[in-house]
Amino acid sequence: MSNIVSEIRDDLIIEIKDAIRRAVDEEILNLDNPPDDVMLEVPREEGHGDYATNIAMVLAGQAGMAPRDIAQVIVDNLAELELVSKVEIAGPGFINFYLVDEWLYQIIETVLNEKEDYGKSNFGNGKKVQIEFVSANPTGPLHVGHGRGAVAGDVLGNIMSAAGFDVAKEYYINDAGNQMELLGKSVALRYQELLGADITMPENSYQGDYIEKIAAKIETEYGDKYLTDVQDGNYEFFREFAYEQLLANIKADLQAFGIEFDNWFSERKLHQEDKIGEVVAQLKEDGYLYEEEGALWLKSTDFGDDKDRVVIKDNGVPTYLAADIAYHDNKYQRGFEEVINVWGADHHGYIARMKAAVEALGYSPEMLKVIIVQMVTLLRDGKQVSMSKRAGDFITLRDVVDEVGCDAARYFYVMRSTDSHLDFDLDLAKEESAENPVYYIQYAHARICSILDQIKKEEIKIEDVSGVDLERLDTEVELDLIQKLGDYPEELAESAKSREPHHMARYAYELAAQFHSFYNKCHVLIQDEEVMQARLQLVLAVKQVLSNLLNILGVSAPESM
Repeated sequence: MSNIVSEIRDDLIIEIKDAIRRAVDEEILNLDNPPDDVMLEVPREEGHGDYATNIAMVLAGQAGMAPRDIAQVIVDNLAELELVSKVEIAGPGFINFYLVDEWLYQIIETVLNEKEDYGKSNFGNGKKVQIEFVSANPTGPLHVGHGRGAVAGDVLGNIMSAAGFDVAKEYYINDAGNQMELLGKSVALRYQELLGADITMPENSYQGDYIEKIAAKIETEYGDKYLTDVQDGNYEFFREFAYEQLLANIKADLQAFGIEFDNWFSERKLHQEDKIGEVVAQLKEDGYLYEEEGALWLKSTDFGDDKDRVVIKDNGVPTYLAADIAYHDNKYQRGFEEVINVWGADHHGYIARMKAAVEALGYSPEMLKVIIVQMVTLLRDGKQVSMSKRAGDFITLRDVVDEVGCDAARYFYVMRSTDSHLDFDLDLAKEESAENPVYYIQYAHARICSILDQIKKEEIKIEDVSGVDLERLDTEVELDLIQKLGDYPEELAESAKSREPHHMARYAYELAAQFHSFYNKCHVLIQDEEVMQARLQLVLAVKQVLSNLLNILGVSAPESM
């Protein structure tokens, strides 16, 4: 996809590098290694130009000159740039570039011509990336914390796909091990209780009301058919029945939350195909395992971990780490060049050992990226919500979605960096006001649709953009809005690069804010035909970018509110 903003930026970088080379050739600058890369960024503060570079400060040590002197040399050697109105040296040696307004109008044409493809790029160059997220144990309903990781992984996948990565979204089903056995026993005991037995639930058992409901379903469908199994300590039927019920519920909850996975990977497959045994044998052969006190240990300290880790216990049972090593080996065997794991805050200490295991397998640790999602606190009436009436001991994801709606839940979950704690204000998420960010963004889209409805009612023809004089858009609020539209491709690529989905939520809010400012200051349906047609093209472009953005976020773009 063409991108006028990126093209201008790339041209500026080329010209800066050419200016440096000219200065070196003329022996004005003494550089043994002229730079291959030049950092060119949008200044944070208005008034500092459209782009700025710190290259003069980067070169100061090598050139043996003051940064401002280097900056002056670079500026003096710049060729005349068609779209640059002026160049200034600021502060310790920044070079600020100010562009002419004319280039902005090309943004509107680009948006309207590319439509839903606007913003997409080949930045990722088809790199195969797997994003694994949620991956909650199928031992209970998804809770409120799972929702944040779910949206972070889903939106990041959308962002990276739009930026040219070949993305696969995956859910790892932890359906083997002690927690599954405990699930079966918990349901079996509740089943036994329903049939009249006086039972005591172990402290570590699953005790949410969902366990009782599953037991009741078994009792309704099968009566006392499996009572003997319980009495004999055979919980296999209960484990499998509960597993199927809970996994189906998880899938239904995620689908209702707008999340679809490309693959659901069962941990059992690793055990059934002895993939864990194969990986352990490989690590042993490579000299990365040793035996101590009857257990097999990974030499993870060789790869930066703070201590070695057990992979096979002294009873011969693989640890969770062993299964995770086999699973990650499977990911790379499937051809993924990078795997991204979205984990909860309680997994932070697991990163070093997992990276060590990846390196021991012969892969670069850079092929594993872990995104830690911090805790979520729900607020109602300004106070923390501590309990769910329906779940008994935790708040389910479905509780949240049912209360505030899918759109608000998705936006609120992704509007802050995953690194920071999230206060999720349930009252605010339901509020129909400018204070509610998702309402504010969606209202911008609905406002544009209202304008277009009015145009239709008054039978006003919207001209093709190629025949409209866009230079009639000359007020500061109009130019700022166009500039914001032009930022979208760069924002999308940067969000993909940093693996930080909250950037797009923030950008959506900023774009909506600038549109609302435009709407309040510039009437669209006016007597001046040329200005009206130009403003119609602008609002159509804003509508398109908002639609693209909301699609990335998995939030609907309503036509009326």
